[in-house]
Amino acid sequence: MDKIEYLSQFNLLRSLSKEDLIEMDELTSITTFPKHTFIQTPETFAERLYFVKKGKVRLYRLSPDGKQFTLDILSEGNVFGEMKGISLGTRELFIETVEESDICLMDTERFENYLMQRPRFMMNMIQVLSDRLAHLSSLAFNLAIHNLHQKILHTVVKLSEQFGYQSDGEYCRIDMPLSHQDLANMVGASREAVTVALRELSEQKVIKTSFKTICIHHEKLFV
Repeated sequence: MDKIEYLSQFNLLRSLSKEDLIEMDELTSITTFPKHTFIQTPETFAERLYFVKKGKVRLYRLSPDGKQFTLDILSEGNVFGEMKGISLGTRELFIETVEESDICLMDTERFENYLMQRPRFMMNMIQVLSDRLAHLSSLAFNLAIHNLHQKILHTVVKLSEQFGYQSDGEYCRIDMPLSHQDLANMVGASREAVTVALRELSEQKVIKTSFKTICIHHEKLFV
């Protein structure tokens, strides 16, 4: 598959014509990153704008005591990074691949000119920014007011919306491998506390778990 076909599959670029995609092709370079590879750390930050062509990347911070806190997981079609006039809030973050991922890097100076000439594309960029802000606002609210059980349920529901799910009888299986430690990083708790909470939720028949798999009862998913 050539790079123009790659770009045509980005969610953010679907409004572009074939001619626009050809021009966009000249503004990008595609790199394949192996699983668990850092694309950025706070120390290596540079003003760059990226698109995820294939795979998933995790955005996280470290607490003063070294604990990881996951802010977001991005999949195909998502954008991250910063450039002059456009910030997706990644300056202080670790950005790591969850699986092998194809990442497109934009030439920032030429991309700025490109945006100015295409207001519809600029509106799509604004929508991405708005969605990211809404996600972070929801995340902050969830962490501030909910107990651990509620935080876990909120996070699982959000993951089902983001990555999809498969029906499994009375339950819905989240279409993303998820360990207890992964979930702990998302809710700001220890793995041990999350394991206890998951066991209690399972006893209440709210969720089911197996190796890196979480299912949530459909009544909780469709409230």
